Amino acid sequence: MLKFSVAMCVYIKDNPVWFDEALESVVNQTAKPDEIVVVADGPLTDELNAVIEKYLQYNLKPIYLPENKGQGEARRISLENCSYPLVAIMDADDICVPTRFAQQLQCFEEDDSLTIVGGNIDEFIHQPTNIVSSRIVPSEDNAIKEYMKKRCPFNQVSVMFKLESVQQVGGYIDWFWEEDYYLWIRLYLAGATFKNIPSVLVNVRVGEDMYRRRGGLKYYRSEKRLQKFMLKSKIIGFGTYFMNCTKRFIVQVLMPNKLRGWVFKKFARTKVKKDEKV
Repeated sequence: MLKFSVAMCVYIKDNPVWFDEALESVVNQTAKPDEIVVVADGPLTDELNAVIEKYLQYNLKPIYLPENKGQGEARRISLENCSYPLVAIMDADDICVPTRFAQQLQCFEEDDSLTIVGGNIDEFIHQPTNIVSSRIVPSEDNAIKEYMKKRCPFNQVSVMFKLESVQQVGGYIDWFWEEDYYLWIRLYLAGATFKNIPSVLVNVRVGEDMYRRRGGLKYYRSEKRLQKFMLKSKIIGFGTYFMNCTKRFIVQVLMPNKLRGWVFKKFARTKVKKDEKV
């Protein structure tokens, strides 16, 4: 079986109970990781440090940063400390389905041309059984690359990728809220082959304020810069650039939080009916 690392970052404001649940879902996989690289992005609480200590027996490699560097830099450092050719990304408060890594490894074993394999996510509030929405992404390479022209084509916390390919395009580079999208675009420009498994790989914890954090002028400017990069790189034409920026300005700047939340739930997520919750 192919060897792989899991890369995670943890911050002082992360909930230690959720962090423990996230790590538990990683070590209890049907395909066990060969190492878990956890970057402590700045000083942590005693409770978070205790969780790290608890999982040292599972080949967990902690990297302690003296001060907070931010998501992009912390993820870059996590990749620099990974020892194996495949890396799975994981967040400190999400929960992997038990077969996540096994499914992804099978994809790489069956098709060596793949650069990155992601999947769908369920989003929940408070308890994993309280699924409020799902983010479904295209499965095949051509469809993923077409989808990329309008929206981020991967759920970052679900991906596993070839480390060498990612490092060749510069790895994670700081870009406010868009480090992952920027990385996928650069992989696309480098000729990478994409795949998403058409099933849920990760249960993602979301808060009541998740849509509020996706708004504001700073968020919009970051997205606009990314759209401009795709325009200059000839991934999209001016018409798509104009439409993408216009839609984002309306949703992220002009709309009040409640209306923005409704728009995201209606058009950017798949609503889960009560009788569909597991």
